[in-house]
Amino acid sequence: MGTTQLESVPEPKYWHLRTVLTEALDSEFSVGEVLPNERDLAARFGVARATLRQALEQLELEGRLQRRRGVGTTVAPPRVGVAVGTARHDWPGAADDAWEPADCVPAVPPAAVADALSTGRDETVHVVRRSRVTHGQPVAAELLYVPASSVPDLTAIESPSGPSRARAVLRELGRGELEHRESAVELGSAGADDAKELDRLPGAPVLVVTTRYLAGGRTAALSVATYRADTCRLTFGDFGDVEIHHGPQTRAS
Repeated sequence: MGTTQLESVPEPKYWHLRTVLTEALDSEFSVGEVLPNERDLAARFGVARATLRQALEQLELEGRLQRRRGVGTTVAPPRVGVAVGTARHDWPGAADDAWEPADCVPAVPPAAVADALSTGRDETVHVVRRSRVTHGQPVAAELLYVPASSVPDLTAIESPSGPSRARAVLRELGRGELEHRESAVELGSAGADDAKELDRLPGAPVLVVTTRYLAGGRTAALSVATYRADTCRLTFGDFGDVEIHHGPQTRAS
């Protein structure tokens, strides 16, 4: 069988540099240490700064480096395992839920969310904002969209917004009988609001987990959760202890 065109393409310079930098991170740097500036790194490895930036961006995407405001580029700690689903299929806000309610306001959701909820595109829903912190650092931000029909007894709640109303919405939502939930994961880029909440720069890589909660044959709530791709290893099921390593096994410590 002949060699395909793809197989004959040489390895890009930035990818080779990424491999060299990975070895340097493992042997020369510790977690949290600030890397030398781009000019010095480019001179050390004999490459153009554009090539260096491509390699650094790749390592940031892989979770080996972090760009921090006012600090620079630092060596990232190992990814934290974050559970995003269990076999119990609980409603959001259940007793062992790791999310912290921050706010709840009535708002018209994006058109795609309204279609998923089968509400009118001009219909107001409850938008619950929650955050998640692991080992003292923010790892995820969530918007949970709940139609009024899913929380019919919420009219007795007086708080127009805030954490107390968020908890009330979650409590009322949990009174229903959850049939099951479905989740999908995709790679995305942090918008301005998510970046601020997650202490990242706008455009930083994130993992977006969309979850539909189904009850009574319809979507009772829709969650759009944004996780830091540089620090999170998403786990599913009750244990989430499966790890497959590609490349160097050692990490800076």
